[in-house]
Order: sequence, then C-alpha cells, then structure tokens
Amino acid sequence: MGIFNNSEKKIIEEFSRKSEDRCNDIEKEINELLEDLKSEYEENRSVLYEFKDYINELSLKLNTEEVDKLMDFTLRLGRIKRCAKKGVEALRELSRDQKKMTRETLRDYEEYFYMH
Repeated sequence: MGIFNNSEKKIIEEFSRKSEDRCNDIEKEINELLEDLKSEYEENRSVLYEFKDYINELSLKLNTEEVDKLMDFTLRLGRIKRCAKKGVEALRELSRDQKKMTRETLRDYEEYFYMH
C-alpha cells in the first residue's frame, strides 16, 4: 500500500503537469527573447566598426579637440557593445539553466512517482 491515496496522487500528478507546463512556457519565452536579442545584436554589431572608419575619414578634416571627443564617444560606444554582448551571453546562459532546471524537475517527479 502506497503512502498516498488516489486523490492525493492525482493532485501531485496535476501539480507535476502544471509545473512542467510552466517550465516549458518560461523556456519558450526565454528562447524567443534570446533569438530576438541575438538577431538585433547581429544586425548592429558592425556599427561600431563603421563608425570608427567614419571617424578616421573625418579626423583629417577636424581639429585635435574634435577628434578627441569623437574618440571618447567611440570608446563609450565600445562599452555599450560589450554590454549588449554580455546581455546576449547572459540570456543564453539563463536559457541553458532553465532547460536544465526543467529536466531536473521532471526527473524528480518521475523518480517520485516510481518510488510510490
């Protein structure tokens, strides 16, 4: 005889199903956000290089102070690019961790049901 009666087992099975659905929904949403972020990053990743090339062309026409300002601006844009890249990497890691957590949760439920 099991520890739980049929109604308790049905409640736990329902909880397991809802948990799986929620995990899958979160995983799907994270993956969609990751794809959007990766796509936008890829579309814009060359902008900084294009801007640097443009500054090189302009530097011949500007005075030293103006070139220094543009170079400072370029450095700050580089930081923004690194931040965007880190955002993509962080979301990729979050996606991987969510998938792992979902698999572990489902495995825990399966082990529980087989033991009882």
